[in-house]
Amino acid sequence: MNTSDLQNIKNRYGVIGRAPELDRALDVAIQVAPTDLSVLIFGESGVGKEIIPKIIHDNSSRKHKNFFAINCGSIPEGTIDSELFGHEKGAFTGAMGEREGYFGTANGGTLFLDEVGELPLATQARLLRVLETGEYIRVGSSQVRKTDVRIVAATNVNLHNAIKERRFREDLFYRLNTIPIIMPPLRERGEDVVLLFRKFAADISQKYGMPAIRLTDDAKQLLMQYSWPGNIRQLKNLTEQISIITQERVITRDILLQYITPDEQQGGLVLANPSGSHTYENERGIIYQLLFDLRKDVAALKQMFNESKSQSASTEKLRAEAGHSGGNFFDQGYPTTIRVHDAPQDDVKYSIITNSRPNDHRIDIDNAEVVEETPLSMRESEKRQIIQALERCHGKRRKAAEQLDISERTLYRKIKEYGIEI
Repeated sequence: MNTSDLQNIKNRYGVIGRAPELDRALDVAIQVAPTDLSVLIFGESGVGKEIIPKIIHDNSSRKHKNFFAINCGSIPEGTIDSELFGHEKGAFTGAMGEREGYFGTANGGTLFLDEVGELPLATQARLLRVLETGEYIRVGSSQVRKTDVRIVAATNVNLHNAIKERRFREDLFYRLNTIPIIMPPLRERGEDVVLLFRKFAADISQKYGMPAIRLTDDAKQLLMQYSWPGNIRQLKNLTEQISIITQERVITRDILLQYITPDEQQGGLVLANPSGSHTYENERGIIYQLLFDLRKDVAALKQMFNESKSQSASTEKLRAEAGHSGGNFFDQGYPTTIRVHDAPQDDVKYSIITNSRPNDHRIDIDNAEVVEETPLSMRESEKRQIIQALERCHGKRRKAAEQLDISERTLYRKIKEYGIEI
């Protein structure tokens, strides 16, 4: 596609940017649009993946038919088959009438399945059949129906890892991935960040009748260096906040740092290099900081170990002064546990725990039980995080899912899997 045609596409769909990776994605979308091949769009959340299906549909022979966009992660697992394929009257509790489903309603058109990686395995099998044969069956029916639907799917998860973990069917992946399109994250688009900021600032200015904000050179550099974990969606929100809250219309680096906090930077990805060439300066700084923190931790562990040795020496001295010749002096029938903690360089920290009577500090060292503490398992840690998020959100699953950065349907599945009571 020549530059003029590409710019026309950008103007038509409101696409801002000149990054080569973005131009490549738009070019592939235009080339594949006249065909009926399945398309799988890869990209992080907030990069604007939803614009690609619209371009494909509007430039295909199906442009006069229906176009539906479905977020697979927002539909509960128990109803997603009904939403996609329809159901018969009485198929389940609450099915008061028939439902056509998206595959029936979109016949001849295009379906955009966003977050396709969140589909349950059973639904994935039914989707594979539709892609291969064009046939599907409504929930509660035995009649095979036909449909002619073009599928465009998108995902923000690593489907290769999902396949290894048996959360996504490998055959469905290859069926969807006929034409892959990769949408680049904002941190890799260089000066596009500044162009988008200017566009969002102009939109806010026009909407609310206020002077548009503009950036100084050092503020532009900060924008291009930031990792943008929320991508374009985060940049738009940031522009709106600054436009409304800040009285100044010229935004400096110091003003921008009030909205992009250091903690937020640490929580994002490694800062990108605006020149486009990779640099290891930031990674080196992070490694140095980690090594410095580790050195302090090792020193603290050694100090704790030395204190423990001193306490042990004091205990032995008391035993000798009391004329103790075995374990009977301290052993009064109260269980005692010595916990062993891992420490670097073969240093070991012992915690001596006794269930003796109040004010009774006698400890049976000889007959103590040694228990090695182990960290929480991945499942226990995940379960605890889910419980804490639900408590913070007062049992509201949607807010808890947002805090955990997972879909509501995935959270619902985890709650059932761990037997968490809400």
